[in-house]
Amino acid sequence: MSAMDPTEVFRQEASELFEVLEGALLDLGQRPDDRELVDSAFRALHTIKGSGAMFGFDKVASFTHEFETAFDRVRKGEIKPTQELISVALAAKDYIRALIEDPQSTDDIIGEAILDDLKRFVSADRSDAPVVEIAEAPSLAPAGSKQAGWHLYLEFESHILRNGSNPLDLLEDLCKLGPCFVVPVTDGVPFLDEMEPEDCYLKWDVKLHAACDKDAIDDVFMFVQDELKLTLLPLEHVEAPAPAPLFQLLEEPIIAEAAAPAVEAVVEQPVARAESQSEPRPEIKREAAPARREDAKQERGIATVRVQAERLDELMDRVGELVIAQARLTQLAASGSDLSIKMIAEEIERLASSLRDTTIGARMVPIGSLFGRFRRLVHDLSRDLSKPVEFVTTGEDTELDKTMIECLADPLVHLIRNAIDHGIEDTATRAANGKAEQGRIELAAVHSGAQVLVTVKDNGGGLNTARIRAKAEEQGLIAAGAVLTDHEIHQFLFHPGFSTAQTISALSGRGVGMDVVKRTIENMRGTIDLSTRPGQGTTVTLRLPLTLAIIEGLLIRVGEGRYIIPLSAVEECVELTAEDERSRGRNFLNVRGNLVPFLRLREIMSSSGSPDKHQKTIIISTGESRVGLVADQIIGNHQTVIKSLSKLHSDVTIFSGATILGDGTAALILDVAQLVSLAQSKVEKQHINEAA
Repeated sequence: MSAMDPTEVFRQEASELFEVLEGALLDLGQRPDDRELVDSAFRALHTIKGSGAMFGFDKVASFTHEFETAFDRVRKGEIKPTQELISVALAAKDYIRALIEDPQSTDDIIGEAILDDLKRFVSADRSDAPVVEIAEAPSLAPAGSKQAGWHLYLEFESHILRNGSNPLDLLEDLCKLGPCFVVPVTDGVPFLDEMEPEDCYLKWDVKLHAACDKDAIDDVFMFVQDELKLTLLPLEHVEAPAPAPLFQLLEEPIIAEAAAPAVEAVVEQPVARAESQSEPRPEIKREAAPARREDAKQERGIATVRVQAERLDELMDRVGELVIAQARLTQLAASGSDLSIKMIAEEIERLASSLRDTTIGARMVPIGSLFGRFRRLVHDLSRDLSKPVEFVTTGEDTELDKTMIECLADPLVHLIRNAIDHGIEDTATRAANGKAEQGRIELAAVHSGAQVLVTVKDNGGGLNTARIRAKAEEQGLIAAGAVLTDHEIHQFLFHPGFSTAQTISALSGRGVGMDVVKRTIENMRGTIDLSTRPGQGTTVTLRLPLTLAIIEGLLIRVGEGRYIIPLSAVEECVELTAEDERSRGRNFLNVRGNLVPFLRLREIMSSSGSPDKHQKTIIISTGESRVGLVADQIIGNHQTVIKSLSKLHSDVTIFSGATILGDGTAALILDVAQLVSLAQSKVEKQHINEAA
């Protein structure tokens, strides 16, 4: 087992931080006064900067530092984040990502232009000050006044320099919180011949005169907490002289003689006060709040393990083979009379089922990880099309197989783009129709049995059925004057090359997109539904299975062949009565007063021989439609490991895959959605024949 490349680990962690940063920036556009969002963005930037420097991404560290510096006025509350500033900050985030993922594709000129724009926005209301001013000497109270703050004693581990951290940078970040008075403690510095050049021997006694909370201080040292012993005590009613900030002293070690006494006074005054105090220095320990955060951090580290996706896929394949072998063992045990073998087979079946559920659970990912990607898409489209759009998501905790999440990304991109470009009207049209200026896109996910329903809903103008029909007639898809329902007309939107857009733009108009959406969803064994209300909007609903790997199935026999029906689609099983058998031309079942169309699978499969005397009907459903499937025998429940069909069978639409049974033979998996559509078309033809 080879260890992962540390650089690749950094890229993965940076990708997660970029999601946090992007989410915080987009939320800032909606809630510009939320300090937590600003702090969250800065923490993400600070982590990227520190980790980038540690792993040799010097350009990343340098650019991120400039980004932090320029954005510092937002953190101080001097300016509010505007939409223009957020857009530039997002562009800066994209540039940092490019520096990490594909450095060769970037150019320093792009980074400089982004920083220039950033500085221009944050300094728009300043006349002669630089973009960022770390020193805040004017806000310092005059000498002799009383000021609250914190007394810190810092002792770093000796190896901190080897890990890429610089205590002076941390002290400089601490100075940004307010005036700091720093006294280096040198009692641990060895003689020169005993000194290791890469070790840190200094400690620091710091008095911070700022009305900040412990969390702000802890954020400064959040990435070196394992390498730091920190004493943190309230500093109340302490005289605060006004020397030069620490970073100025560090940058100007050689000063004129007139300035030297001032520096000396700064150093000696805290020392004199410390010597005059009778209390000994407190023991170095954590405060309660940082300790709780450290415990929580350790718990998260224990609870979470980063695993490569390929290993999960391999594990799922092995579990699938185990399920097939277990089914074989169960069949052999059932054919014999040895009770001990039957007991072992039952135990292995239980363990295999538990392992299957655990493995599937390990592959399940909250769909919120996918929903978060579209916030940036909506933000950019709203800006480019000059259409104010509110983006609302619900059901982010709904879980799907990671493979489903990956396959679902592109269809949702097309649906959201179409909703904004075609569905949401421009501001003038919305105003004329008495609607709010801001449009609304809702993206939701919810469990429905063994399926997940993902809906994309807009409050735009809805589908123009007349235009869709005219376009279909123009392209020769239907004859002029043909009688079609609105639902059937709307299905032309999924036809390749079909588009009602009058002009071709960078977003749409070429007729590619919706057909790709439908094909992708059907390949995932899902279905897509369209509903619209003129003037009120359109809703697209995707019905998806939880996983593409292993499902619970109902094994049936039709003639000599055996087939699998996904158990999630089965509502009930009833016996085909003699009355139903006599009404061959009707094709309807009377199920507790409700008429349900049924299909004879022997006719569809062209099975030879005569049917069984007592045939069974399996009632299946998809959406609001119910259909009965007539089979010769219901064998029972079966754990189904799904195997894809070859390209040679791509035109056989009523099957979605195959599986291997316990005796080694194959069984085809019925596609419920296609069977329901087939039944509906037969019912419509029957109505047409009766009307004629």
